[in-house]
Amino acid sequence: MQNLTVGEFNLVYNAFSFTFAVMFAATVFLFLGRSQVAAPYRTAVTISGIVTMIAAYHYFRIFESWQGSYSVANDTIKASGTRFNDAYRYVDWLLTVPLLLVELILVMRLPAGESAKKATRLGILAALMIILGYPGENASDSGTRMLFWVLSMIPFVLIVLDLSGGLKKSLDAQAESVRGLISSARWLTILSWSFYPIVYLVPVLGLQGGTTRVAVQIGYAIADIVAKAGLGLLIYSIAVRKSEIEVTPPNLSAAAVG
Repeated sequence: MQNLTVGEFNLVYNAFSFTFAVMFAATVFLFLGRSQVAAPYRTAVTISGIVTMIAAYHYFRIFESWQGSYSVANDTIKASGTRFNDAYRYVDWLLTVPLLLVELILVMRLPAGESAKKATRLGILAALMIILGYPGENASDSGTRMLFWVLSMIPFVLIVLDLSGGLKKSLDAQAESVRGLISSARWLTILSWSFYPIVYLVPVLGLQGGTTRVAVQIGYAIADIVAKAGLGLLIYSIAVRKSEIEVTPPNLSAAAVG
C-alpha cells in the first residue's frame, strides 16, 4: 500500500464522492426523462440510465473501499491493512462499457439487422478489452502492465476504427438536425475512451510516493464522468431531438383534422 499525504487521501476521497453524486443525479434525470422521448428511443435512454446507475453503485463501493483502506488520525494517514479493491472498477467497466456502445447504436435507430450486428461485435470487443486490461492493472511490474496494455489496445483500436469509420455511412443517413449531436456523441466516446489507456500507463512513469495512485484514481474518475454521464446526457438530447422530428404531437394532429 503506497503512503499518502492527508491532502492526497482527501483529494481521491472527494473525487469518489463527487463522481458518485454525478452518476446518481444522471441516473435520476435519465429515468425521469424517458417519458419525454418517443417510444423507439426509450430503450437507448433507459440503457444510459442503467449505465450511470451501475457506475453510481460501484463508485459507492469504491468510495467505501478507499475509506476502509486507510485510517486518518491526528492529520496523518496510515494503511489500515485492508486492501483497496480495484476490482470494483473493472466489474463496472465489464458491465457498462459494452452498454455504452449499445446505447449509441440504438439512438441512431439503424435497421434491426445492422443494429444487432454492430452491437454484438462492438460489445464483444469492449468486454475483451476490459478482460485483457485487468491483469496488467494488478501487476506489480511495469513489463507485465505494458504487455496487457498492448493486448487490450488491440480490441480498443478496432472499436475506435468502427466508431470513426464504420458508422460514418449510418451517420450520413441521419436527419441533418441531429447529425451534429450524433457525431458529438461518437467523438465524445472516442476521446473519453482514449484517456483510459493514458491513465493506465501512469504507474510506469516512475512518479514518487502516492502520486501514482492519486493520478490513476482521479484520472479514471474524470474519464468515467465524461464517458458515462456526459454521453448519457448527449444520448438523451439526441432522443429528444429525433422525437421532435419524427413524432407529430397529438394536439397538432387533432387540429389538422379539425
